[in-house]
Amino acid sequence: MTPDPQVAPEVLTFYSETSDESERLTTSADGALELVRTQEILRPLLPPAPARILDVGGGPGIHARWLVEDGYTVHVVDPVPRHIEQAATAGATAELGDARKLTADDHSYDAVLVLGPLYHLLERAERDQALAEAVRVVKPGGLVAAAAIGRYASLFEHVATTMLDVDRVHDAIVDILATGIHEPGRKGFTAAYFHTAESLAEEMTAAGLADVTVRGIEGPAWAVLKGTEQHSGESVTGTPMFRSALRAARLAEPYPELLAASSHMLALATAPGI
Repeated sequence: MTPDPQVAPEVLTFYSETSDESERLTTSADGALELVRTQEILRPLLPPAPARILDVGGGPGIHARWLVEDGYTVHVVDPVPRHIEQAATAGATAELGDARKLTADDHSYDAVLVLGPLYHLLERAERDQALAEAVRVVKPGGLVAAAAIGRYASLFEHVATTMLDVDRVHDAIVDILATGIHEPGRKGFTAAYFHTAESLAEEMTAAGLADVTVRGIEGPAWAVLKGTEQHSGESVTGTPMFRSALRAARLAEPYPELLAASSHMLALATAPGI
């Protein structure tokens, strides 16, 4: 019998003790930009409510909350116990589990969101397994949406925050640009994989998904928001700077060459028919 996949202990520790994911999209301007843009990209593509949505790696239920408010029936799967407790308060059902081995029945959900797992599966085979599970549990013709961290996100972030002046950060970014991997044990983040737009699209296509498109989430100005907040100590959410960054993300969307400027990308695809 195949053993259950194991989430890296470093990843579990990061989300259990180091970082509170329930605050990331609501307490910073670049996080708020990510949330708004994810909503406006997904909403026109989701099936009508009250469709069933599986939120794989849904964390503390930030996306589940607005989906439930929109009238959807949402089930969250996440490997972090703290996230399961938080997601349950969003009006969704929640289950401790792993993207690579879902408990859901075949073709049992109208849409499947994979908005976190690909970040922390360093091996291609593991990412393939997670996408294969999403394809298995979604209904034929259903939406599969998968998010990825952009290959150049750490470069843009640390220029804006001036952390690129720190040698250990510089060296980590050199490795990420070359390999896409933030090595386990390095400070500042946990073990992670950073996609290019091309590699994300290829992985979705290899999973058997059709009509694959990749869209930039935050656009080219998100690091300006992050740097401004860090250096000023003041929130810029809701300010003209934030509104300009949001408009920039929308303006950039039709231009594939600007995908690399976003901190996160969202791949959208249709599940194959039976």
